[in-house]
Amino acid sequence: MKKFMDEDFLLETETAKRLFHDYAEDMPIIDYHCHISPQEIAEDHMFRSITEAWLGGDHYKWRLIRSNGTPEEKITGEASSDLEKFVEYAKALSKAVGNPLYHWSHLELQRYFGCTTPLSEKTAQQIFDFCNEKLKQPDMGVQGLIKKSNVKVICTTDDPADDLKWHKKLQEEQSCSAKVYPAMRPDKALNIDKPGFAEYMAVLGQAAGVSIWTMQDIRTAMGNRIAFFETMGCRATDHALEYVFCREADEKTLDAIVDKALRHESVSIEEMEAYKTALLTYLAGEYAKRGWVMQIHYATLRDNNTQMFKKLGPDTGFDCIAEGNCGKGLVAFLDHLNERGILPRTVLYSGTPADNTMIGTIIGSFQGTEACGKIQQGAPWWFNDTKQGMIDQMTSIANLSVFGNILGMLTDSRSFLSYARHEYYRRILCNWIGNLVENGEYPADMEFLGQLVQNICFNNAAAYFQFKM
Repeated sequence: MKKFMDEDFLLETETAKRLFHDYAEDMPIIDYHCHISPQEIAEDHMFRSITEAWLGGDHYKWRLIRSNGTPEEKITGEASSDLEKFVEYAKALSKAVGNPLYHWSHLELQRYFGCTTPLSEKTAQQIFDFCNEKLKQPDMGVQGLIKKSNVKVICTTDDPADDLKWHKKLQEEQSCSAKVYPAMRPDKALNIDKPGFAEYMAVLGQAAGVSIWTMQDIRTAMGNRIAFFETMGCRATDHALEYVFCREADEKTLDAIVDKALRHESVSIEEMEAYKTALLTYLAGEYAKRGWVMQIHYATLRDNNTQMFKKLGPDTGFDCIAEGNCGKGLVAFLDHLNERGILPRTVLYSGTPADNTMIGTIIGSFQGTEACGKIQQGAPWWFNDTKQGMIDQMTSIANLSVFGNILGMLTDSRSFLSYARHEYYRRILCNWIGNLVENGEYPADMEFLGQLVQNICFNNAAAYFQFKM
């Protein structure tokens, strides 16, 4: 029997062990998509407890505790103490056999706190006290955790109207060991079918110095904000879509749609698709001109529980995968951009694992010379970043594309302890390759394989996004 999560955790063969320990383990991290707070980085936030660090905004963990029948007041409620919430997580986690949270949580305990005791209801108080003492140390603030994790680049997720004052502060003070760049996420500008669109247009217009009445006004405003983000080092964008589509419309029709939305009138599905297609087309052209990367996340249904949405708001753990398989729309949109010569480097993430093969074949239809793997399938995302989800996606990409060009892992997290997910991915990566070698399916050329692993861990993303480091 192997020891619980020892140094060879998830590494089944000698080849896997060599690849991980000699090549992958010490590679730095580029976290090119996450939801951590630039303000907390700039202020070098110190956590009052392991509960704040772990459960403060992590809806992955909240979902797990809810699934154990715990009342909401002991999860997100203000009346419950940090210890009470931590104990509830321990109760749920100890029963979550096979869940990636079990592995992530224990990797975080080991790497950041030196704690090798398995977390359970019985050990919760001991671990809570032990970790809280560690968090008092001056190097356990946010910037210390980033340095311990060997992170070189962080891309936060930022609205186009944001003034990016915390990014400015970080760039001026240069106190953080990692470069922290904004990544533009213009969802509020795109969501013409959602409440608050008209109000957001006023906010965007003020930030951009533009009065917004027409489709062209929106393009102008977004162009101004893109230019500003570029001065702050932005190299990546992100777009959350329920599904991908392509519906063209003339300028008169687009102006009428915008006018309806600004007057708080509802727009039809067809009108929504036409507006979003037009704005995404403009944005993609701006990204291509600047060499930015366009990321598209789709096939999730968000905030499904109306009662809890009214109580807690968005992004609190009441989401699921959608049906996905919008292959025709995805192909039509990529072809639409390609025909116009404005298809940027693009990374596609689907919420459903059923789309792995579809994406693997679509990306092969639109590659270019601007980058190795100009069009990429992104890292296993959200409900797919499990052990099996990673293995399945690696296998699919290997079957259908050039495996050595993939961009490795990201955290997609609000937690500063979640960099351990990169280690989890790297162990699975090395084990997956090691099994092929040991089975005689790939030569045991360790020098070449070691370089390939290091490329996937770090070098590919550095070359693809072209960050200044």
